[in-house]
Amino acid sequence: MSQKPLTVVISQAQGRNPVKRALEDQLASELLNDQGLTVTLIPHLYDLSQNHSAAQFLREVQGDLIVLGWLYERGIRWTLDRDGVHGHVGETELRAEDSEPPEDVDERAGGIGIPETPDRTIWCLDLRISEDAQDYLEEIRRIRDSLNPLSNPVDELMSWINGSPSAEQLQRYLHPDQMLEARRASDGGTATQEQRAQLPEDTGRRWYPVIDYSRCTNCMECIDFCLFGVYGVDSLDRILVEQQDSCKKGCPACSRVCPADAIIFPQHKEAAIAGADGEVGGLRIDLTKLFGGGDDEDALEKAVRERDQELILDGREAVGMSVGIRRRHHDEMEDLLSNLDELDF
Repeated sequence: MSQKPLTVVISQAQGRNPVKRALEDQLASELLNDQGLTVTLIPHLYDLSQNHSAAQFLREVQGDLIVLGWLYERGIRWTLDRDGVHGHVGETELRAEDSEPPEDVDERAGGIGIPETPDRTIWCLDLRISEDAQDYLEEIRRIRDSLNPLSNPVDELMSWINGSPSAEQLQRYLHPDQMLEARRASDGGTATQEQRAQLPEDTGRRWYPVIDYSRCTNCMECIDFCLFGVYGVDSLDRILVEQQDSCKKGCPACSRVCPADAIIFPQHKEAAIAGADGEVGGLRIDLTKLFGGGDDEDALEKAVRERDQELILDGREAVGMSVGIRRRHHDEMEDLLSNLDELDF
């Protein structure tokens, strides 16, 4: 196990919900007194741009990492990956009752994974699991005690970021006590100019897909289906989210057509699309519809409708099923109908 410091990052909630603020404050305040930990706060992870100082800070951290945020565990992990923060999956004992342990990208069959995984571990904790800060503190300390990290992690981390082009900006993340005090003053409307300088740059709420490469098979169905230029390919011909801000806010259509359930919209109201366990994409056929007993849309129909709505809002024409629908979907429907014909009712 690497002997680099263990860094704990608290990704703050969007807005200023006092209950969420209180939980974040309690966690940060208590962890500041724990030996063997570097603790910091960043804005909401999903809202960070690639050049935001918090995203740069995360990329500078070389050792093991615990990230707490207001997203599903899987959503946190692959948003980090999107920001260039990679590592092996850390298994946490703090999990929602109905969730399963995460799978490492090297262990899940079918997914293309990521090209190189650094020799470090990342644990992702969903802050919505419990309202009791002690649950998170116990889990963080359990992880720390299992690692035996360096005794002076802050000094070690500072040595990594010194000399960076953005070192002055990144220094603020090494002083969470000052950041907490500045945040409280800002919330109360009493922050001085010096305190405001302790806070990270503002972020706006964002909407874009995140790819789970432990599931993604590089089938390219998303790039065929999306008509807004969101997807592209990298130098290894792997699918990636190339123009994330071209995504239409609130539209999760590409997630519904992904046959591997590999596309996450961490802020979506449907749990499976937001990163919870469960199926989302592919052709989902309700058998009751075939016998005239149901009116609900299947996933493909819903995705096409959502895409058409955004095309119309963009001043373009709806295309329905005529564009970006792979033959696979039609073949599945035909196979299902053939199988039904063979049944002896």
